[in-house]
Amino acid sequence: MPEGPSIVILREEAAGFEGRLVTQVAGNSRLDLQRMRGERITALCSWGKHFLIRFPAFTMRVHFMLFGSYRINERREAAPRMSLRFDDGDELNFYACSLRYIEGDLDTVYDWSADVMADAWDPKQARRKLRARPEMLAADALLDQTIFSGVGNIIKNEVLHRIRVHPESRVGALSSRKLGELVTQAREYSFDFLRWKKAYVLRKHYQVHTKTLCPRDGQRLTYRAKLGRAQRRAFFCERCQKLYRQERV
Repeated sequence: MPEGPSIVILREEAAGFEGRLVTQVAGNSRLDLQRMRGERITALCSWGKHFLIRFPAFTMRVHFMLFGSYRINERREAAPRMSLRFDDGDELNFYACSLRYIEGDLDTVYDWSADVMADAWDPKQARRKLRARPEMLAADALLDQTIFSGVGNIIKNEVLHRIRVHPESRVGALSSRKLGELVTQAREYSFDFLRWKKAYVLRKHYQVHTKTLCPRDGQRLTYRAKLGRAQRRAFFCERCQKLYRQERV
């Protein structure tokens, strides 16, 4: 599943389509895709894992789910879920993704301050949300899109290793300092992810995700195929990532 930094890259790559008139629409979605034909794209933006194509009266939301992808001015052999074409032959193609129309003002739908990649990101608000849910596992907290929009499983695993916190630690058991590290690194690692992905070296920087040994102490990493409420893959070191059990009073 593409994480927030990957959607930022898509937004940047597709920026030249802003202001363009959609002349043809195709795709195997059950939605009325022809609604976009003859409409002009007013803006391309993102919120976490959502890519948002804005038109004057509505927005098309694209969510890539687990296996979605896109192509700009080229096509895959598979049929696109949605293809937007323009008068000079340019095109935007989306595959194996979830599509949804959003009506009206996006500000009534999205909390922009929850997006870890956004200028509007508010770490204080993230901390307030975390304190309100002390029983939540640290792993689930990082994957909660209402708190850390854009954080996915890779970022989750790497952030928890970076701050030395076991994924099954309870949020309420973390000290104020450790909670601050969680919030800070959710954003900082996301921007590291963005920089490495643009340079095509992201996988070279994985410390624990899909790895076998901890780079800090050589301990064999623990792997869980399904961990926490989110039931996502977890890679962590039981020697250097502390399990915080007791909820603070």
